[in-house]
Amino acid sequence: MRLTGKATVAVGMRRVGKTTFLHQLRAERIGQGVPKECLPYVSFEDERLAGLDAVRLHLLLDEYYRQFPVSDSGEGCRFGRVTWHFDEIQVVPGWERFVRRVLDDSEIVVAGSSAALLSREVATSLRGRAWQAPLHPFSFAESLADRGRRAPESPELLSGRDRSRLERAFLDWLTEGGFPEAQGLDQTTRRQLLRDYVDVAVLRDVVEHHQVRNVTALRWMVRHLLGNAAGSFSVQKFHARLKSQGVPVAKDTLHELLACLEDCFLVRVLEVESASARRRMVNPRKAYPADTGLIPVFDRSGQANVGHALETAVLVDLERRRCEVAYVRTRQGHEVDFLARSPCGRTELIQVCADISDRATAAREFRALEGAAAEFPGARQLLLTLTRDGLPAEAPSGVEVRPAYEWMLSA
Repeated sequence: MRLTGKATVAVGMRRVGKTTFLHQLRAERIGQGVPKECLPYVSFEDERLAGLDAVRLHLLLDEYYRQFPVSDSGEGCRFGRVTWHFDEIQVVPGWERFVRRVLDDSEIVVAGSSAALLSREVATSLRGRAWQAPLHPFSFAESLADRGRRAPESPELLSGRDRSRLERAFLDWLTEGGFPEAQGLDQTTRRQLLRDYVDVAVLRDVVEHHQVRNVTALRWMVRHLLGNAAGSFSVQKFHARLKSQGVPVAKDTLHELLACLEDCFLVRVLEVESASARRRMVNPRKAYPADTGLIPVFDRSGQANVGHALETAVLVDLERRRCEVAYVRTRQGHEVDFLARSPCGRTELIQVCADISDRATAAREFRALEGAAAEFPGARQLLLTLTRDGLPAEAPSGVEVRPAYEWMLSA
């Protein structure tokens, strides 16, 4: 989707495929009949452009229109309106002013991996003239496609054999994650690759960009958040933990570091659903990694943690659907994993439980949904599981129980 007069900015964690996204957009437009000459692509990582500053960026336009003169209508080149694709343009100091000027008569798509193109920076730099396109690691359907498999249109109608194969693929995806480069790698290589991704994001997008001095506290926070996926996180408790370990850091600094990690898309943090700012502040937040593949890399419990991976995958899928998400703590003290509000206005209460074959577990999850539904009447109630095994024969009225992969593939 494009908005007239706004730049499309691909944002997301490093190595999710932002450069590939630019080439896919160009290929799509070419397939629609748009001349290739109307879709110039410039990578500012090209060594021939090293040292270029904003003052000389006009040379790109001059050379382009020298080869493809302006049309008689004065709009674009003679082939039509131009859409520029700028990759890693943030390496050019002052690039924002250039982009704002070019937007007056051209379309622009921008992608890059620096913190200068992260969520808070884009809004400030382009002064409201940017339309963000969040990118994520492969979804389950995209992972299947990458492996040459087609996602079934109606997974709930599969035969037992085909369902077992699909559920095996789903479990593998939860374990391996969705980063494109990590697909198909052996466990040792994949984990080292993902660890390198995190190290680069922390160093380049947090330490260097925000000039972080307390790197020790930052690394403690990264290990804690990624090693406790879907867990509660309190800055106050974490501050006390660091203090007990002899790591000096101010609470305000921890709040700032957490915001930086969110901004580089390494972690996602949810607040409790409440109209009260004070209640949101005093209740613990829940933290999730950018991708399920990071969980086994940083988890030290030695457990599979498939439940945490499943919950993380559901949250990322909700973000793909551009939902506003929080978690719910009912008046009775029960917790529902997600309250999701979609762009179309639909509200959903979603509880995630890998295995509900145990009656006591199922009763607990249903009880939490029932309490939340009383506080959010009209919300659709979902209980998502890992597989179809152990699904209850009956569920309370208004609660839909289904495997998470069916829910993801039906979007």
